[in-house]
Amino acid sequence: MHHLRFDDRDTRSERVQTDRFAAISNIWGLFVTNCITSYIPGQHITIDEQLFPCKTRCCFLQYIATKPDKFGIKFWVACDLKTKYVCNILPYLGKDPTRPRGERVSESVVMRLMEPFLDKGRNVTTDNFFTSLSLAKRLLSRNSTILGTVNRIRQEIPPSTRQMHRDEFTTQVFSSTGATLTVYAPKRKKTVYVLSSMHSTIQTQETAKKKPNTITLYNTTKCGVDIMDQMVREYTVRAGTRRWPISVFYNMIDIAALNAHVLYQLCTGRKERRVDFLFELARELAHSHVGMKKVQKEQLLRQQPSTPQFGQRAKCQAKIKCKDNRATVRCVGCYKYTCGKCRKEQWLCQNCE
Repeated sequence: MHHLRFDDRDTRSERVQTDRFAAISNIWGLFVTNCITSYIPGQHITIDEQLFPCKTRCCFLQYIATKPDKFGIKFWVACDLKTKYVCNILPYLGKDPTRPRGERVSESVVMRLMEPFLDKGRNVTTDNFFTSLSLAKRLLSRNSTILGTVNRIRQEIPPSTRQMHRDEFTTQVFSSTGATLTVYAPKRKKTVYVLSSMHSTIQTQETAKKKPNTITLYNTTKCGVDIMDQMVREYTVRAGTRRWPISVFYNMIDIAALNAHVLYQLCTGRKERRVDFLFELARELAHSHVGMKKVQKEQLLRQQPSTPQFGQRAKCQAKIKCKDNRATVRCVGCYKYTCGKCRKEQWLCQNCE
C-alpha cells in the first residue's frame, strides 16, 4: 500500500496543470470505458450524486451537510434502474474550463453521462438540481426524455404556479413546448413540481390523494443511485488512507464488484447472493498471486541447505505429532523443518509419505 501508484510520479506535476485527476485518470478512464461497453441499460436511467467518504488532503474535497458522512469526493453517477448497474460515472473536480460559457453545470453533467446512451428512446430521472426546461429540449432532440422534480425558483416556471396556499391533494398541469409541468400539493403549504417530457397527458389516481401518474412514476424511478450507493456501502473494501487516489481506487473496486455481480447473474441466469459472489471473486483474483508466491517460496527453500549450520535449530513446521519441537532436518517433499516425531522416514514427513 505504501508504494501503490497509478501513474508516473515524475511527470505528474506537469499533467496536474491540465487535469486535476491526473494521479489516477489513466486507470479511471479504462474502468469507465469498460462499464459503458459491457452493459446495455434498460429504458430508465437515474442520475444523481454520490459522496464517497474520505478526509484526505484534496483540492476538490466536498462538504455536504445533508449526507451521513459530511466530507468526501463527489461523483456524478448514471445508474440503471432495474439492476442498479453503474453505466457511467464522472468525478467532480471543481470548475470545468472545458464547459461552454453560459451552459449550466447540471446540463453539462447530464449530457456527458448520457452521451453513450442517447438516441435510443430512454428516459432520465433526475432531481431538482439537474431538471430544467432547456435540458428537456436538448434530450428530446436526441430522442430521449426526462422526468424530474424542478426547483420553483427556476425562471421557466410560470409565476402563477408559485403560490404556496393550495388545498391538499390538488393538481395543476401546465404544458409547454415538448414538456409538461405537474404541480401537486401533497400537503397544505407544500407543493411539488415535476417536469416530464415523456407524458403528454396527465392522469390522476381515483383515490383520496388523487396522485398524478408523473408523481407515481418519479417515486418509482428516482431511487436508482441511492440504492446503488447503499449496496456498495454494505460490502466495501474501503480502509483508512491519507491519499485521495487510494480512496478513488477503493470506490472503483466497490463499483466494479457490484457491476460484475450484475453481469454474472445476467450472463449465467443464476441467482447468487452478492456476499457469496464477492468471496468467490476475491479467491479467484488472488489465486494466481498466491500460487506465484508459493512457487517463489519453494524455489527459495530449494536454494537453502537441507540442514541448518552447526549448532542452529528451528521449530518444527510440520507439527503433526508435536507442538513446538526443535528440528534440524527439512522434509525433501515440502521443504519444511520436521522433527523426529513428525518424520515417517529419515528425510520425509508424514504428510508427504
